[in-house]
Amino acid sequence: MARALIVGGTSTIARAIAGELAARGWDLALAGRDAAELEVVAADFRVRHGIDVTTYLVDVLDPGAPAALAPSLTADVRGVVLAVGYLGDHARAQADPVEARRILDSNLTGCVVCLDLAAAHLARTGGGFVCALSSVAGDRGRPSNYVYGAAKAGLNAYLSGLRARLASSGVSVVTVKAGPVDTRMSVGMPGAGLAISPRTAARAIVRAIERKRDVVYVPWFWRWIMLVIRMIPERLFKRLTL
Repeated sequence: MARALIVGGTSTIARAIAGELAARGWDLALAGRDAAELEVVAADFRVRHGIDVTTYLVDVLDPGAPAALAPSLTADVRGVVLAVGYLGDHARAQADPVEARRILDSNLTGCVVCLDLAAAHLARTGGGFVCALSSVAGDRGRPSNYVYGAAKAGLNAYLSGLRARLASSGVSVVTVKAGPVDTRMSVGMPGAGLAISPRTAARAIVRAIERKRDVVYVPWFWRWIMLVIRMIPERLFKRLTL
């Protein structure tokens, strides 16, 4: 039985993705920073799906995150889902370097060091998939969230390079550019009226994994919304309050 490792395993969207994978027969490894909550989620999946679920205490903001994650990369791990994200307070981040750094480290730096380790494991053990949840915010810097957007843009560039590097090793790398999903993180966000349910998002994400897609927008219509936004000339764009 193959196992999928989910980093950020207690988030709402992570649980939905885990449920879709469990329904398809995957065993799970859940990594996160709340040990008690990880065990609650694991127990639920063991009962509902009859699968094996292991848990690991990992905080991507901790410099020791790769060492903490390493034991989760067992021989049967054939897929890795990164579901870590922190929207943060953009207004605060403009004046508070601690908040700005937390946004950047949560969405980029901490993710990269963990994904490097996971990707190396998959390449060494015969292939599989990496799927990372990014955001449509990374497609263009907007006044309302450019620190968060910068982190996601960096993650997108990293995943593009990782995809190219692993293309010959049997490891697919899926970049999920997500619009708002109906979770605590999306409350009050611009575009929240277009939010979809975690289960709908999870189904689309798992389909993208199964089809070995490179880049997928979830939901699909954000591809066209962001295309329009990217095409706005800079001289006009800087006058907007998006």
